[in-house]
Amino acid sequence: MAEKTLNDLFLDTLKDIYFAEKQILKALPKMARAAQSEEGKSGFLQHRDETQGQIERLEQVFELMGKPARGKTCEAIQGIIAEGEEIMEEYKGSAALDAGLFPSAQAVEHYEMARYGTLIAWAKQVGLEDAIPLFQANLAEEVATDEKLTHLAEAFAKAKGKAA
Repeated sequence: MAEKTLNDLFLDTLKDIYFAEKQILKALPKMARAAQSEEGKSGFLQHRDETQGQIERLEQVFELMGKPARGKTCEAIQGIIAEGEEIMEEYKGSAALDAGLFPSAQAVEHYEMARYGTLIAWAKQVGLEDAIPLFQANLAEEVATDEKLTHLAEAFAKAKGKAA
């Protein structure tokens, strides 16, 4: 068996985040439908549109590498999404639903931020400097979404705290 290289790891990680983004794209409309606040609904739908753009950027990276755009099953993102689905089911119709959705979505964002940070660091080492701005664009969107989710969670907690 041939020894694995950083190039192999880079491609595996790219396939991982590609799979993850595709799964997230499927989950976001469900989260938007479940959210009770208009801010939550519109935020999840806006991020769905951003996620489509992120997938397109990842496909450009595969193209730069001369590789087909294929995902590799990411059990981590499947678990994070499953936790979000559990919250949607258990708290359906309750005042606490959005309070559970926002941190579930943040767990997704943090996973993505970790992957993009790693891919940026490795891209230069494997000779794919042209991929760096594509990963940076995705990372910037993930960071912005995480900040929006923090703001929503804080505003939601503050409003609910006053009502308690």
